[in-house]
Amino acid sequence: MNTKPIPGSQLLFNNEGAIYHLNLFPEMLADNVILVGDPNRVSMVSQFFDTIEYKRQNRELVTHTGTYKGKRVSAISTGMGVDNIDIVVNEIDAVANIDFKTRTPRTEHRTLNMVRIGTCGSLQADVDPGSFVASRYAIGLDGLAYFYKGHEDFIDKEMTDTFIRDMKYPVDLPKPYIIESSKELFDRLSEGFHQGITATSPGFYGPQGRSLRLELAYPQIIPNIEKFDYQGWKVCNFEMESSMLFSLGKMLGHNCLTICVVLANRVTEKFVSDYHQYVEELIKTTLDRL
Repeated sequence: MNTKPIPGSQLLFNNEGAIYHLNLFPEMLADNVILVGDPNRVSMVSQFFDTIEYKRQNRELVTHTGTYKGKRVSAISTGMGVDNIDIVVNEIDAVANIDFKTRTPRTEHRTLNMVRIGTCGSLQADVDPGSFVASRYAIGLDGLAYFYKGHEDFIDKEMTDTFIRDMKYPVDLPKPYIIESSKELFDRLSEGFHQGITATSPGFYGPQGRSLRLELAYPQIIPNIEKFDYQGWKVCNFEMESSMLFSLGKMLGHNCLTICVVLANRVTEKFVSDYHQYVEELIKTTLDRL
């Protein structure tokens, strides 16, 4: 383990001495973390807390930490996309596992449970808007995990190679990777939900097969992904964060899972516009099970 102080250009603090982007000190972070994309959704989580100890914000990154039925929980917004997840999860781990005074990793590792509660589009006809999807695996179409040494220990190579071969995946796009969520959290939280693979896209429009004024270079990718089946696991949904959440979780030693509310079905073209009731139901269910 690295025992040298991490340079200031790599481990950034603000003027208060808190971690740079999240604006948090170690005592402000609970072991159980609910991640949401929308900063306004943090209060949807904390409204169920019995007590709130801390409220912190920097830019779109909002944190509420409190207790729910006697258990300490942090709700943190991430913004959209794997690039934001890269910032947020690395800084969450730094708050948990780096000594701010010495700038060195702590000798005793602190393991966190991080559950992303989000929204998504369905890629299977029987996964209706308003239903919940728990991600057993994530397919990263972003390529971001390959920037970190150690990815090879956690990426499912056989499943990834099968996906690339079956999809005839274009070589000039980022190399995909497939990674598992936490089996412990999946078994504890996913009962009664749709369960499958989540495709994580690096964008909302072109990478997810949407075309406004620009023509798609590879319009066949989305129909092909809908048909992908690996040992009975199908791609249930599309979103923009899970692959990097699972990757960093595995590499940093945390338990991570994504559960999403389906807003639209890309096969049947059905859509639910008033989805807040479903998000609240999922939040409450997740807090109870967590």
